[in-house]
Amino acid sequence: MYTEFYSLTGRPFQLTPDPRFYFDSSTHKKAMAYLTYGLSQEEGFIIITGDIGSGKTTLVGHLFDELDKEQYVAAKVVTTQLGADDVLRMVAASFGLKTEGADKATILQNIEQFLQMNAKKGKRVVLIIDEVQNLHTAALEELRMLSNFQQGDRALLQSFLLGQPEFRDKWAHDPELEQLRQRVIATHHLQPMTLPETKEYIEHRLSLVGWKDDPLFTEDAYEEIFKFTDGVPRRLNTLCSRLLLFGAIEELHEINGAAVKDVVIDLEKDNAAAASSEMKNAPEAEVTRIRRENGQSAEKTPVLDSESLEDLKARLQLLEQYVKVHDDTIKNALDIASDWLKQNSSEKS
Repeated sequence: MYTEFYSLTGRPFQLTPDPRFYFDSSTHKKAMAYLTYGLSQEEGFIIITGDIGSGKTTLVGHLFDELDKEQYVAAKVVTTQLGADDVLRMVAASFGLKTEGADKATILQNIEQFLQMNAKKGKRVVLIIDEVQNLHTAALEELRMLSNFQQGDRALLQSFLLGQPEFRDKWAHDPELEQLRQRVIATHHLQPMTLPETKEYIEHRLSLVGWKDDPLFTEDAYEEIFKFTDGVPRRLNTLCSRLLLFGAIEELHEINGAAVKDVVIDLEKDNAAAASSEMKNAPEAEVTRIRRENGQSAEKTPVLDSESLEDLKARLQLLEQYVKVHDDTIKNALDIASDWLKQNSSEKS
């Protein structure tokens, strides 16, 4: 709808990562330098971490768009809570290898043959593991073992590990990952963008779809956008997409701070409702993810429904009764002791 109203050739703020819209912010530029260096080493692991929506996937997608397809074979695995054997099957499947009915030894043999075949063709094989924080330690160790495949002194596989901040702590401190740490040749943590970069990011994406200053964003609009999104790309995309829709509905050709505030209020209501619904039966780890995606604190805030409140009241009343009985018992015991002391004292007299 808004693409027609503003005469845009496409949607500039899609949530699906698209390397065409890559924006070279200072943190992404630094990450790209590390990635390029890592590739030049032709071995080991390269780790990129960042908060949800910080642009990790888009960054790596941009890198591989720049690579010569005649020289590289790249595959990507998006992980869940995978065990060691499962991650090997996922890796094999990502390279187009059959895994059905195959045991672990066969899968490893097939992967090695695939790597050797591409090496003979003069191609390098790169594996991208996204959401790596979900992998168990044993699965990470299996990935490290894959890096042992060699042809002479040349490594046959290089891996990029993309994950959320908790993975940075895990790989740096887990004693069981010491051998993996020794294979890491480059790492970078993506930071949010600054206010000036946020403005450039928005205008960059709009320019790629034929934007001609319609709608015009005022300076206070950029400030309000930055205030709500903290310069995180995915949050920016979510807000700006809604802003353009709002602008088209209201037939606005200028988006100011007041318009941003109106849309932010609507988004916060939507986020709160969605998060509340998802968290009702979600495990604690999933609750943390939902809160982060909605820009909320990861700390769990207890929310009691009416039934829980009634149960709590009943428990408090029962506790008060116990306390009263306890107090009465102590009082009676003290009275008896006092009477006994008085009687004993008078007998001695």
